[in-house]
Amino acid sequence: MSFKTLFNTYDWDTTKASIYGKTDTDVERALGKNKRDLEDFKALISPAAAPYLEKMAKLSHELTQKRFGKTIQMYLPMYLSNECQNICTYCGFSFTNKIPRRTLTDKEILEEVKAIKALGFDHILLVAGEANTKVGVDYFQNALKLIQPHFSHISIEVQPLDQKEYEELIPCGLNTVLVYQETYHKAEYKKHHPKGKKSNFDYRLDTPDRLGKAGVHKIGIGSLIGLEDWRVDSFLTALHLDYLERTYWQTKYSISFPRLRPHEGELQPKVEISDRELVQLICAYRIMNEEVELSLSTREAPKFRDHIIKLGITSTSAGSKTNPGGYAVEPESLEQFEIDDARSPKEIAEMISNAGYETVWKDWDSALWNSKPSVEEHA
Repeated sequence: MSFKTLFNTYDWDTTKASIYGKTDTDVERALGKNKRDLEDFKALISPAAAPYLEKMAKLSHELTQKRFGKTIQMYLPMYLSNECQNICTYCGFSFTNKIPRRTLTDKEILEEVKAIKALGFDHILLVAGEANTKVGVDYFQNALKLIQPHFSHISIEVQPLDQKEYEELIPCGLNTVLVYQETYHKAEYKKHHPKGKKSNFDYRLDTPDRLGKAGVHKIGIGSLIGLEDWRVDSFLTALHLDYLERTYWQTKYSISFPRLRPHEGELQPKVEISDRELVQLICAYRIMNEEVELSLSTREAPKFRDHIIKLGITSTSAGSKTNPGGYAVEPESLEQFEIDDARSPKEIAEMISNAGYETVWKDWDSALWNSKPSVEEHA
């Protein structure tokens, strides 16, 4: 069984009606439990939960501190390429956009690494457009080998790959893979991805299963908020998370909350989510799941990020550039999307400290993950 089998038993409109049909009683029942299920999550993201936001925020704060302490993990995205063979209505890298294309060379990768290390980061997220012919597995293997000596934690957000390809990248230093479904609404998904390999909804949906089978240490999932009803997409993301945790129980998981941002193409969000509603959503995930990591990027405004630090988020980016070579090689090349929080890593670290939290630049070492017990240790 794969997640697709479970997913196909759910109907979008029926799920939507169930979420919007939740009542105050359902919300109070969910908040009163010690362990919540997916029906409780529906209640916590429903309109009925809006008046309970203060109570949800308090509970989310307590549960996050209980599991993660007063710490915030810092990471930085490094864009390797803006080459892309897909047509995506919401992305500046879309194949139809007539922009200068760039893929970093070995020398340029190391220049970017030097600039990023100077900022203090030890956790890096490698990002690329989806172009299998120009930026494929061979390119990623080489890039990982170049980068691995400089960082203790390497994540990637690139085109979905086959299980065997993920297995080939793990020895090169790959720790975490982020793959967002964008929207779980199959018909709407097709509208936003009319051509290219990304138009294959089922192949993308099956990607976390391939990651789990490959033994990738951590998997990040989520949806692009604004393409469809955020409540239904978020419930189906939670359904996906629940399935993955039960099926690949040795794997760690994270959830991200990207809101549709301005880009080359200017797609307007179909559905808006307010700041209060985004807080509600973040708190709902934490209340349902005490273990999952929750990440918020520089897509969000400084004021919002300052306030959300204490309410459930466990990792954040700072000083992000969303273009290949953005830190040292070619700072002015076209970005994938506009960021909102342009503060430097130092400023974000100061904000975190002023909130009474500790900035974590390095929370573990890859040697611990890659190490295997010696004969003496078994004796």
